[in-house]
Amino acid sequence: MTVYLAWVAQPPADLHGPWEEARVIAPGLLLIESDEALSPVYHALKWSLPDNTALIVSPVTQQPKSRGMAPGTTSWLRERTRPAGHDPE
Repeated sequence: MTVYLAWVAQPPADLHGPWEEARVIAPGLLLIESDEALSPVYHALKWSLPDNTALIVSPVTQQPKSRGMAPGTTSWLRERTRPAGHDPE
C-alpha cells in the first residue's frame, strides 16, 4: 500500500478511484491510500475534477511533520509510513 498526498484547487464532491481510503485532512488537501502506482491515482483524481483544475499528487514515503490537520491525521500516517530518517534494510 502506498500513501499519496494530493492538493486540489477544487476538491471533488465524490471521491471514487483506485484507492482503499481517501481522507480530506485540510481544505483541498487529501491523503490517499492505494495499491496502485502514482499515475492511476493521479488520473482518477484528474478525471473527477472540472477541466483545468490545479492538481498535484505525490507519494508520502516517510512520516511528514504537520500541524492543523484534521483530527486523526498523524495517527493515520504513523500507521502507514515509516519514521523520517529511517532507512529500510
